[in-house]
Amino acid sequence: MAPAKPVDIQAFANTQLALLDAELQSELQENSGLINNTSPTALQRAGLAITNLVVSAQRTGLGGKTVLELGPDSATSTTGELPEHGIRTGDIVLISELPAGSAKKREIKELEKKGARGVITKTKREAVAIAIDEDKEDVSFSGRLWIVKLADDVTYRRMNQTMKELEKQTESEYSMFTRVVFGLSSPSSIPSDLTSEPECANIKWIDPTLNDSQKDAIRFALVSKEISLIHGPPGTGKTHTLIELILQMIKRNLRILVCGPSNISVDNIVERLSPHKLPILRLGHPARLLPSVLNHSLDILTTTSEAGLIVKDVRAEMDAKQASIKKTRTGRERKAIYADLKGLRKEYRIRERQCVSDLIRGSKVVLATLHGAGGFQLKNESFDVIIIDEASQALEAQCWVPLLAAKKAICAGDHLQLPPTVKSSNSKTKAVVKEGDKIIKGMNLETTLFDRLLSLHGSSIKRMLTTQYRMHDKIMRFPSDELYDSKLVAADGVKGRLLNDLPGVEDTEDTNEPVVFIDTQGGDYPEKSEEEDTGRKSSVKSLLGDSKSNENEAALAKQHVQKLVDAGVKPEDIAVVTPYNAQVALLAPLKEQFPGIELGSVDGFQGREKEAIIVTLVRSNSEGEVGFLGEKRRLNVAMTRPKRSLIVIGDSDTVQKGSKFLKNWMEWLEENADLRYPDLASLGS
Repeated sequence: MAPAKPVDIQAFANTQLALLDAELQSELQENSGLINNTSPTALQRAGLAITNLVVSAQRTGLGGKTVLELGPDSATSTTGELPEHGIRTGDIVLISELPAGSAKKREIKELEKKGARGVITKTKREAVAIAIDEDKEDVSFSGRLWIVKLADDVTYRRMNQTMKELEKQTESEYSMFTRVVFGLSSPSSIPSDLTSEPECANIKWIDPTLNDSQKDAIRFALVSKEISLIHGPPGTGKTHTLIELILQMIKRNLRILVCGPSNISVDNIVERLSPHKLPILRLGHPARLLPSVLNHSLDILTTTSEAGLIVKDVRAEMDAKQASIKKTRTGRERKAIYADLKGLRKEYRIRERQCVSDLIRGSKVVLATLHGAGGFQLKNESFDVIIIDEASQALEAQCWVPLLAAKKAICAGDHLQLPPTVKSSNSKTKAVVKEGDKIIKGMNLETTLFDRLLSLHGSSIKRMLTTQYRMHDKIMRFPSDELYDSKLVAADGVKGRLLNDLPGVEDTEDTNEPVVFIDTQGGDYPEKSEEEDTGRKSSVKSLLGDSKSNENEAALAKQHVQKLVDAGVKPEDIAVVTPYNAQVALLAPLKEQFPGIELGSVDGFQGREKEAIIVTLVRSNSEGEVGFLGEKRRLNVAMTRPKRSLIVIGDSDTVQKGSKFLKNWMEWLEENADLRYPDLASLGS
């Protein structure tokens, strides 16, 4: 193999700074455009807002911040649950009074000014919790409220700061790790027989069920000196492998920082490490109220640990003050309470900071999101190894937040599934570079650290997991052959399982086939563009952009769900996914008809699984245009979510014209799936 071409680190950092700025600008533009020109109801339909909320509780959270819990207004909610939404833990939101339907733009702006920014600390079915920004902690909310998602400039500030620090480093300051990651040095060589290495001699596996490829990946990660990649295709037990790796490293007395791009990716690891009774610490907002995650979060440890007891009394006093605000009669009384709270907060933060640093010092494993690793809590902490999970879904600049001080890193992910979402690549915003700055032409944010390391050093730094525990052998077959060099093997327990093996499910033509292809073959099943759909409000149209939908495909999806449910499959075991948000909106009535069913975009379903997945491809036109359906990583996600049943609804005439990959898939489905041609008359009017 030709030697890797080294990367100029200063040029890399400069280019990243310009690209990140363009990305933030495009996100801010899109965001302010949406909020200013779109009704709250339309924003809610697009998953960017939640309306008709009321304050159900108020308390003091980590950092002395006021945390509001918001639930649905009982006057407008029959179920007591929040509507479907796309707001996640860690999102930055604006909370303000809900404008009346007749409100003018100026009145809406006034309400927003009186509102506050905050961070979502928890989402449950019946409520969301928001930590209010410090400068707005004294805002009191009454009446009906709404929250809307804002651009996350905090993460960008962290990434920018990190890239600036990298750019300032001189060659003499580069660590061996940095040199290898940019190709200035080659990775230390690793012997072919890993079992003879001291790190791997006589390993006692904590989990005896690990397969050979998982054991090999763990040995490889233990032995590698600077960087190793663990490639985990869908269902191959990547997290399972990381847990064993972390436990083996702790046995070797190593201190580990574990990061991921999202709260969910980090909590997933906390949850699985939790039963092993280790001193572990989860930084940042605990995403879900799972006891296993919560018991390790700073929020709880600062109240339950010995160090935390000193903090507890101040927190109790603050909570009492918060509660007394409601009983105040005059503005003067309220002002006095706010002044007391301000003093208490200051004292609380000083005590809490001390408590936090004590907790971190005592933890063998610290876990945080990538940008959370840049907080003050880890400022002077040093780790032997940094593990980044879902590294192929993170922007490279985000990975550098923890990696700037790294000695050794292990990145786990799958570069053949979707990369991080990048808005600026489709917008008019261009990266602006300062004159005199060196840049790297052709670089973009979609190239992740995982991608770049693979192209720099090749497969010598990678180990792939090859046994998958999710899919029926037939569901796995096409992605394995097309994308994973035919290396995937279905584990014995999953390779033949079908829907009719589930308790209470009848044996029908819909439950005894692992792969069904409902081929609409054009004509009667045309796609529709949002632009053509004049019945929609223009605000919704702008939200869904030029997204596509297909009414007849949606009707076929509904018909198939009905058949599965009639055969005894539970709605919660079924999901309908599609690449297009407009199609998700069209499918929304299914949620009322089949409570428990999941609907979503393919992008939002990455990392998830269900017993049965129905994929509606939407595209059907005489020009053979498939748009972003042609992205094979998106399709790879779609076709690898199901365990027992994959149902594809699409127009093979249109889809096969999109790319070589799509043509191969359509041909494979025609040869290997249970092929069906739908009857339009059966869909009813």
